[in-house]
Amino acid sequence: MRLRQGSGIWLGLACDVVRPYLGDEIPVRPADGLIVLGGAAAAWEDERSPWQPATRDLLRRAVDEATPTLAICLGAQLLTMACGGTVERGANGLEVGAREVVALPAAASDRLLSGAGTAVAVQYHQDAMTRLPDGAVPLMTGSQYPNQAYRLGETAWAVQFHPEATPEIFCSWTEESGLAAAGELNAEVKAAEGALVATWRPMAAAFAEVVRAGGRT
Repeated sequence: MRLRQGSGIWLGLACDVVRPYLGDEIPVRPADGLIVLGGAAAAWEDERSPWQPATRDLLRRAVDEATPTLAICLGAQLLTMACGGTVERGANGLEVGAREVVALPAAASDRLLSGAGTAVAVQYHQDAMTRLPDGAVPLMTGSQYPNQAYRLGETAWAVQFHPEATPEIFCSWTEESGLAAAGELNAEVKAAEGALVATWRPMAAAFAEVVRAGGRT
């Protein structure tokens, strides 16, 4: 399993951590599960983040090989591009803070998102997945940007929001960005903490079960 340090707590799985922005090499093949998280660059800014082509290749291979995959925010956008979809600068501006996302009908039978319903999620992005890959199943939507979550095949999920983000993590992002409304946004996310845990911890546990099952339904 490859993901950021600390993110494995809800999963209950041993995780290898790969930090390409610190010089870690992107693996050629996924392990038994793959999580790709966010970042500051746009999904097409390979000159800014030169590890992105290898990350897209890894995501494409994970989908082709039915490796359980969870792609978050920039990770979701990289997965979208890797599999033939489109990511663009969002026409509706920055989506940031604790924002509502709404489950679509297909989510009711989804292994990860069947319990989500209408939920609060942490958002921090200004780019949007404007066209999903062929065969993608839309799972969640939102008022500012419609493509909030989808499944590709039976074992790959993309979410535009941040189910892994704690209030502390979100505060670190707003501190780095210098947003004028940072204090208000930080308080908003802190107030939603209970709802965030109640919704997204079960999703993480469900993904861990998919990994343990080797992707089998």
